[in-house]
Amino acid sequence: MQATRVRAAWDAHTLRVLFDCDDARPWATLRERDAALWTEEVVEIFIDPVGDGASYFEIEINPLGAVCDLVLRRIRNGWRKDFAWHVAGLRAHAHWRPGGWTAELVIPFAALVPESPVAGSTNWRVNFFRIDRPGGTAESAAELSAWSPTGLRNFHRPERFGSVHFAE
Repeated sequence: MQATRVRAAWDAHTLRVLFDCDDARPWATLRERDAALWTEEVVEIFIDPVGDGASYFEIEINPLGAVCDLVLRRIRNGWRKDFAWHVAGLRAHAHWRPGGWTAELVIPFAALVPESPVAGSTNWRVNFFRIDRPGGTAESAAELSAWSPTGLRNFHRPERFGSVHFAE
């Protein structure tokens, strides 16, 4: 398993997330917006600002800097994925470094919620994920890691998201 570090910070207008991924051979081929990035190496953020598990935002970035962003809404037999939604004003960048790769996402709160979080009183349900496929391995051999483990080889479990408290 290759290490992943995640750092998050916020200001009045944005949430900033930095992924730092150790990786002997980072790889990706997909470069199009909203491509199936989860089939290769990628880091992901799932954000449920309401915290009810009924819908959440998913934002992914691969080592080439390609982005996939969507909204998922719970339906009777699973999840409806809305790829038409995009994070308005998203700034995303990835670069390779010796021994791995990093990805930085700057997410405007206005793209997610009507009002920015309030220091000391706002909590969101969030999770951070990484899919590592050493050497382009198959789905079954991929290493899946999560900040708040889901207990299954499936990240789409909002009841397992962690809680982020917006502190001063």
